[in-house]
Amino acid sequence: MRNRLIDLAVALGVLGLTLAGELPGANRPWFWPIAVAVTCVAVLLRRRFPLIAMLVTVGVALATPPMWATSVTLYTVASVRGLRWPTAVAVLAEIGLMASFFRPSTLEDWRSFGISLLLVVLPALAGLWMHQRAALLAALRDRAEQAERERDLLGERAVTAERRRIAREMHDVVAHRVSIVALQAGALSVRAKDDETAQLAEVIRESSSAALNELRDILQVLRDDGPEPRSLPDPTLSGVLQLADDLAAAGAQVRASLPDPMPDVPDPVGRAAYRIVQEALTNAAKHAPGTAIDVRLSTSDDDLVVEVANPLADSAGLPGAGYGVIGMRERVTLTGGTLHAGPDGAGSYRVRAAFPLRAEEKC
Repeated sequence: MRNRLIDLAVALGVLGLTLAGELPGANRPWFWPIAVAVTCVAVLLRRRFPLIAMLVTVGVALATPPMWATSVTLYTVASVRGLRWPTAVAVLAEIGLMASFFRPSTLEDWRSFGISLLLVVLPALAGLWMHQRAALLAALRDRAEQAERERDLLGERAVTAERRRIAREMHDVVAHRVSIVALQAGALSVRAKDDETAQLAEVIRESSSAALNELRDILQVLRDDGPEPRSLPDPTLSGVLQLADDLAAAGAQVRASLPDPMPDVPDPVGRAAYRIVQEALTNAAKHAPGTAIDVRLSTSDDDLVVEVANPLADSAGLPGAGYGVIGMRERVTLTGGTLHAGPDGAGSYRVRAAFPLRAEEKC
């Protein structure tokens, strides 16, 4: 649209300069309006057909001067074609047009002819400069895009290398430790002197084996950058009950108060709520073993509230990196919710997350 407006302005400018000049003789009054119309059309179409428009304006100028349109179309040919044969043809046509009007015989005539050649040199040089400038900008743009692609490629390679390094560390350290736990739990379940000990040892063995299977799938994701494995627990709101049952089977006191049926919530909210409960149960079992853990889910018209609480107690001495609460806060923030995690002033440690049911994940 912008180029069309420029072309229209240029055509009107050429028309104005033509009308301001000396009008043709009265012997051909019918030809002049046709010549002006053809010239204006050629100027309007000069970007699409640069050389043809140039030759048309030269032909019209031979019959009825002035030659403003030829300078405009010459500039267009040079700016579009650059140092190629169409530009050479256009320059020669313009010079031939000049020569047809000048018959220099004196020094003054030659001076006038030289000044008139500026109508050829200046548009041609200006057009060539614009062509080179456009080519330079295009080259710089291509280099910038190539540099950006290379940067993205290097970033992807760095991410892939880091994922594989993490996978190796998890395989060499975590998988080894969990395997030892599974083997020892299996041996204890066989040699246990009472049924309760054997049952607990079997729970530990099954949990360790499941952890190894899940770890194997996670390692595959880290190495291959594939989709989330199907063998991993489904991170939805309906899986919260299974989390509580698994921890209760391991000997913990878990009291779950969940709506039946589970409310239908957006996938990002269900996934975040599942992870909040999972992390809160893990922290409760780690830092307050033997205490009763309450899990409560409630809904209103606008919010889903998840609460996990347990009495404050002495920690079992298990190591913690301190990233659990940070991770929970990040998940809740991504869904537009709020999180409170800490002592509630009534002797309990409480994790409370409120999720807006109409929230959408930001990333």
